[in-house]
Amino acid sequence: MKTNRIAKTALLLAGLALCGQAQAAKQRLEFWTQSLAPKFAPYFKDVVSRYNASNAHVEVVWVDYPWDVIRTKFTAAIASGKPPAMANMDVPWAYEYKQKGLIQSVDPLVDKSQYVGGALKDVTFDGKLYAFPFYNGANVIAYNTELFKKAGLDPKKAPGSLTEQLHYAKIIKAKTGVAGFAPTLGPTKLEGLMAQEGLEVLKDGRAVFNSPAHIALVNKLADAYKAGALLKDNLFAQDNFQVSMAAYNSGRLAMLVSVPAAMTRVRDDAPGIYKVTDVAGLQLSPTGIASGGWQFTFVVPRNVDAKLLPEIGKFGNYLTNAENQLAFSRFAGTLPTSKRAAQDAHFQTYPANAGAVEKAVVAAAKNLEQTRTIYLGGVKDAELLSTRLSAAVEQAVTGRKDTKQALDEAVAFWNKKLGKS
Repeated sequence: MKTNRIAKTALLLAGLALCGQAQAAKQRLEFWTQSLAPKFAPYFKDVVSRYNASNAHVEVVWVDYPWDVIRTKFTAAIASGKPPAMANMDVPWAYEYKQKGLIQSVDPLVDKSQYVGGALKDVTFDGKLYAFPFYNGANVIAYNTELFKKAGLDPKKAPGSLTEQLHYAKIIKAKTGVAGFAPTLGPTKLEGLMAQEGLEVLKDGRAVFNSPAHIALVNKLADAYKAGALLKDNLFAQDNFQVSMAAYNSGRLAMLVSVPAAMTRVRDDAPGIYKVTDVAGLQLSPTGIASGGWQFTFVVPRNVDAKLLPEIGKFGNYLTNAENQLAFSRFAGTLPTSKRAAQDAHFQTYPANAGAVEKAVVAAAKNLEQTRTIYLGGVKDAELLSTRLSAAVEQAVTGRKDTKQALDEAVAFWNKKLGKS
């Protein structure tokens, strides 16, 4: 009896040891997102649990950090030699990390057939892919049909180009006293606006935004500003979305250019305005690019354990596959970068009695293939340069300085910083 008990105990201990070895042998993959908790916690917990359940050799762990913390955490983790397997970054951040050599190409890991062409181009640097595409956005124009009627404008015809938007805005201001439009003219935004209008900011490494065409663009903005057609609240701030949103919802702004998710704010916060809101897509820019693109991705640190790369590739493709992207975009009001998800009826057809929310999603999705993230990349002190450009445009638009003089001075400042003076 005693011998049997000893034998059973030995077997039990051996079994526990083997169990412990199996647990220790599991590959641990930690991936980070930014500012997606707690709202998206059920989504990510479900995605992770399904993957772990079908991949017993892996333990995937989700960690979320606030957007203003994740970069510091990510850089420190790489420096300490303990980076996550993947981290959630927008395209400009991904480009910056690539330039610094802190992330690696994922070209051999990504199933490129899953994604739309524009999304892949966004994260292709020097001919190699550096991220798994995740979700994107594209602008639409929402407008108050009652204000359009009062201004004598056709409520079924939205302005598609910036020139038309400024023209409509002046008419609306003159006829109703309400500001018509709120363009984004702050730092990091103007380069995109100019690019959308087919105007180069840099050429051969030199600033060139003082050409006659650039001057004409700024003068159009100045003309609308002088007429009171532009909402002046935070007009030259880095982000004027919140004040523009509040102004539209209170009837103090006739047109709002933003991503489809903004329409849920109108629906939930201003039901009266929502009832008279219609939505349309925007014209592609002269460059053939849809405005409003700002893709979020998953990048892989340069010094992640090489043995984990096959599993990182497998999980990255799973995390951003059509099924998961569709579920996320439907919940978040974003656009998928997955080809198959983008073909879902949710993005292609209006449901019965569609409101501005549903119309915005379909209108934006039509431009998904042409949607790109536009930003100032490949230059040092990009934020400083962008701030100087915005200050020059503010001086010109508000009439404090001649447009040509303001842009000439800003170009001289840029070229000095760029070593091209």
